[in-house]
Amino acid sequence: MPTPLNQSLADSALLTKSLPLGLLRAFVQTDAADDGLTPQLLAELKILARTPGLLVACNYGGTLCTAEGISTETLPLGSAAIALRALAALPNTHAAVISGRSLRDLAAVSRLPAEVHLVGSHGAEFDMGYAHGLSLATESVLQQASQALAETVGAYRGISIERKPVAVSVHTRPAAPDIAALAAKQAEEIARVHGLSFIVDGSVLDLSVVEPSKASALEHLRSVLGVSAALYAGDASSDELAMATLRGPDMALRVGEGPTVAGHRLRDPESFARVLAILFELRRAWLFGEDAVGLERHSMIGNGSSTALITPDAKICWMSHPLPDSGSLFAHLLGGDAAGHFSVEPVKSSQVLGQRYVDSTMIVETRWADVTVTDYLEPAPAGITSLVRVLSGTGTARIVFAPRPDYANAPFSMEARGTELHVVGTADPIILLAPGVTFSITSDGRHATATGDVDLRDGPVVLNLRCGDTEPQPEVLEDETERRSAVAHHSRRWVHELQMPGVKPSLVRRSALVLRALVHEPTGAVLAAPTTSLPEGIGGTRNWDYRYCWLRDGSMTVNALVDLGSTAEAEGFLAWLGRILAHAPGPEWLHPLYSVTGAPLSTEAIIESLPGYAGSRPVRIGNAADHQVQLDVFGPIAELIDALSARQGVLSDDHWELMTQMAAAVLARWHEADHGIWEARRAPRHHVYTKVMCWVALDRALRAAARHGREPLPAWASTAATIREEVLREGWDESASSYTVAYDSPDLDAAVLHIGLSGLLEVNDPRFLATVTAVERELRVGPTVFRYRYDDGLPGLEGGFHICTTWLIEAYIAVGRIEEAWDLFDQLVNLFGPTGLLPEEYDPGTETHLGNHPQAYSHLGFIRCARLLGEHQRN
Repeated sequence: MPTPLNQSLADSALLTKSLPLGLLRAFVQTDAADDGLTPQLLAELKILARTPGLLVACNYGGTLCTAEGISTETLPLGSAAIALRALAALPNTHAAVISGRSLRDLAAVSRLPAEVHLVGSHGAEFDMGYAHGLSLATESVLQQASQALAETVGAYRGISIERKPVAVSVHTRPAAPDIAALAAKQAEEIARVHGLSFIVDGSVLDLSVVEPSKASALEHLRSVLGVSAALYAGDASSDELAMATLRGPDMALRVGEGPTVAGHRLRDPESFARVLAILFELRRAWLFGEDAVGLERHSMIGNGSSTALITPDAKICWMSHPLPDSGSLFAHLLGGDAAGHFSVEPVKSSQVLGQRYVDSTMIVETRWADVTVTDYLEPAPAGITSLVRVLSGTGTARIVFAPRPDYANAPFSMEARGTELHVVGTADPIILLAPGVTFSITSDGRHATATGDVDLRDGPVVLNLRCGDTEPQPEVLEDETERRSAVAHHSRRWVHELQMPGVKPSLVRRSALVLRALVHEPTGAVLAAPTTSLPEGIGGTRNWDYRYCWLRDGSMTVNALVDLGSTAEAEGFLAWLGRILAHAPGPEWLHPLYSVTGAPLSTEAIIESLPGYAGSRPVRIGNAADHQVQLDVFGPIAELIDALSARQGVLSDDHWELMTQMAAAVLARWHEADHGIWEARRAPRHHVYTKVMCWVALDRALRAAARHGREPLPAWASTAATIREEVLREGWDESASSYTVAYDSPDLDAAVLHIGLSGLLEVNDPRFLATVTAVERELRVGPTVFRYRYDDGLPGLEGGFHICTTWLIEAYIAVGRIEEAWDLFDQLVNLFGPTGLLPEEYDPGTETHLGNHPQAYSHLGFIRCARLLGEHQRN
């Protein structure tokens, strides 16, 4: 099922595809000396192009076309008309022409489409019926003025008179200068005698019953359209009134000579057309995301406290500091170059030969023919992020260091101090140690960028970016090889201790390393993913911040590592949870998610300045799910404690206390409705998966108690039986022939597979067999399984979830459909990225990977399936 684009984006795409945009791009690249396109203007256009809502407005004669004049003499420049129409076709972008011409004449001569707002009569005429409201007395005054003009200036050579709905115009362009001056003097006197406004609009003199109102027209358009910034360009004195209203991020452009309040002057309409074309290209790139790299093709590096994402061509495109949910330092992934990046590439252009992880580590190596870049995050004290980039080879490499702190919203400067680059003006120290590299620093007034070339024939170059470190570092990083070896040894020693299945061991190993990198070692919390707002549908609005620890996801993540034999992560996670419970009013009031520090989340907010991955807006920080009721979370926690105690052969007092708290929470609230595992932003319901997980919490508590000689409360067994009975009765829907998402609902949900996978219902029960068939029939498409198909209260659609795919594989195994399990498992394997990573979702219709990346759910589900298939092979 293809995922549709957001409708406004789709409409815009269709419109822009119908335009000859190749002409615009060629026009942008033409060389026009002294046209007024200064570096400062271009820098300001880049900023303007990134405003959430934009209005581009201008005068007509002398601005959009080469001259004023009457009707058929003046058509807009072809390139200007294309650019203006193209801008109007973009989402959240509006175009307008505010002219002294009558609206009817403006529409006829400009031939601009309906997407461009037209306003005539110097801003007074928004619709064709405006002139019909004039009184007979006003009409009489205009007739008298027209007669007087005909008798005085009408016979002058090169002078013509035109009647407009609210004015009489004198056109002087063809006249000799002395004749034009005389005509202007006499026309001004006639205007005074008849009580009319005298408006000079280039070579057109208007005697009007209304005062020039381009300023109020511009303000009216801004208000009606709800824009956050405006560009206005003009060539006449009446345009100066409109320019005078501009403020903040707005931009004023004067076309041609004359006094002006505008910050920039352009030579002629041709230059303005070029500005429009450049603005279109800049805004289109911002809105739609230029050349977005497939999510699955990004590699992640991590050190247990920090993570970063790397594109296939060695660009650091995402990194935050100092915490996972802190503001980004590099956000190219969500906003292109302007959002920050740290790039290395050969000066001599060539194709990337490949990117790989160094075996059993989180060290990434990217290779060209004559340049190799090796990237890793090394262990560092709390509050410090240390990124190491090693450049080696026989060619010359170009380094572009373009940090953009706080989602590119924090201005800063940059200074070279010996072998170091210092980012100046930020809350934390940010220093790039780069011995042997000479950088050139440029600035756009808000942000700085450092660029340097280095010849690698002289030996490897080590770049060390340190954030938050106040201690001086040695200038020569001769110990880098030892440091890298230590990082690799630590990782390989951990991998060596794992108990790997015989099925896809290399991918399981990579998945385990990914899960370990998502564990925040200083606290024990576990990230759902290291990123925010990677879309569930390209162009859509289902873009969420996953840089937090969901109790459910975290429990399942460390449980997957327990299954492989690593228990330290589970110990750390449960200790983190214990600290949260120590300050909670009760276990039943746990939030579904917390920051890695254990603090509740701040309010969900939108970063307006970032266009999002492939133009998918909004970019969100924070997560409103923090305020939801999700009563299933107690089950995975209890399941983790049970699995950990079985693995270790002991159930500590602290872990038993946590288990009793989970059971107590279930006793207190299992009967309530909640928002469910999928965090639907609608009224709470009695979700079947939630009830199953409440049963799981009590069942695992009873199992652990029996295994380790602990005393369970009498209410645990009876309540578990009550929950089971209710779920089996109320969760079944006859019309669907399946267990469904919630009581009294016929809608399917892949999560209900847990009614059998959890052990609540025997896997050979006809009702579970029917549920597996229903999920397969309704929710599986090719290699992926969708969560559900019902309306969840959010706009747009999404892809299939890899975690749901793994649940169906597990269900196939449970019911004995082994061949189908292998087939779907192999299809899932084929979806892994080139370095072995998986995001959250996959759209089989467009063959697009979606969602935050890499996703803990996807990798933990894969590990479980590989283990189960491996066990089946052995048995």
